[in-house]
Amino acid sequence: MAMRVIGLMSGTSHDAVDAAAADLRLDADTLHLTPLGTLSQAYDERLRAALTAALPPADTTLEAVCALDTLIGQTFAEVAHRAGRELCAGRAELIASHGQTVFHWTADGRVRGTLQIGRPSWIAERTGLPVVSDFRARDVAAGGQGAPLVAAVDLMWLRDRPGRPVALNLGGIANITVSGGPRGPLAYDTGPANALVDAAVRHFSHGRDPLDTDGALAARGTVHRPLLDRLLAEPYYARPAPKTTGKELFHLPYLLAALAGLPGASPAPQDVVATLTALTARTVADAVRDHAGTEVIASGGGTRNPTLMRMLAAELPGVPVRTSDAAGLPPAAKESYAFAVLGFLTAHGLPGTVPACTGARHASVLGSLTPGSGPLRLPPAATRSPTRLRVTAPP
Repeated sequence: MAMRVIGLMSGTSHDAVDAAAADLRLDADTLHLTPLGTLSQAYDERLRAALTAALPPADTTLEAVCALDTLIGQTFAEVAHRAGRELCAGRAELIASHGQTVFHWTADGRVRGTLQIGRPSWIAERTGLPVVSDFRARDVAAGGQGAPLVAAVDLMWLRDRPGRPVALNLGGIANITVSGGPRGPLAYDTGPANALVDAAVRHFSHGRDPLDTDGALAARGTVHRPLLDRLLAEPYYARPAPKTTGKELFHLPYLLAALAGLPGASPAPQDVVATLTALTARTVADAVRDHAGTEVIASGGGTRNPTLMRMLAAELPGVPVRTSDAAGLPPAAKESYAFAVLGFLTAHGLPGTVPACTGARHASVLGSLTPGSGPLRLPPAATRSPTRLRVTAPP
């Protein structure tokens, strides 16, 4: 069973749409992934500003959500069209679109709903290809957290690595997948990765800078211990897994509340950013230590922040911290490849969740299907789910 799939992703940093194309072939219990390439397209500045203005804790309107759903869908459609032409030589068979998360509804430790926008009809219309989308809602309906869905792919990908490897994604929010151990496989959000750092940089630069490029601001700062201690007292960190979080919790007002009333003089902007970077490193490292991880394989935009990566390595002496290149997938596009795999599983009638990782009652076949320009013809259903993912170089 083989299929050429394009995976589309925009994470909680909501700065760009990433595409990854792959040839996927299922052979017995092994899914073979041959990367065909990646591309990324930044959101239009006005669109990104409108999206930022609508995200929690801001108030918004249904008119704004409808407009964003259309404009983001059109952006995803253009990226999918480019990927089909530039990466797949016009021979892609399926698009798997994560969409853009705008709200993750949690209450009392449970996820009640999740909303990803970017209407797949625009993608199907632009490319003529069938689209799998809305991956997270089915797991939530089955009692799960709806995240991290990449756990199913991570566990296959890391299966043959020695020890207890930990897959780490450093997006707006950090999440880990732990392979093996006495508690079995686990996956959950550890807390903020770039979310609070980005919010602080935008605040202190009055909107001129969207992020701490190359970790330069954090590198000039000193960790402010009272602020770090106050941030580490956040109850989320002590909650048991599975658990998920997002910008519904970790946003600028949350940071400003933490800064209010600190003893002594207010910390300088570079010290705040250094402290927030240290918060990410500490909370990720605490999770790795808690599960006796033997190596960390990191991906996501945070891997481009050398200050964060140095802090994380310093928190984990004796535990190698590598990027996902070491296991064959580029850090910037690893999640896009993961959603290509999830789309492949859905098209073949196979579940894309691990209940131990999301907390769902059972594994689920994920997503909704939007037909392309012709009749919707799915491949024959597979009778056996893969347990291994092997990344192979293109011929």
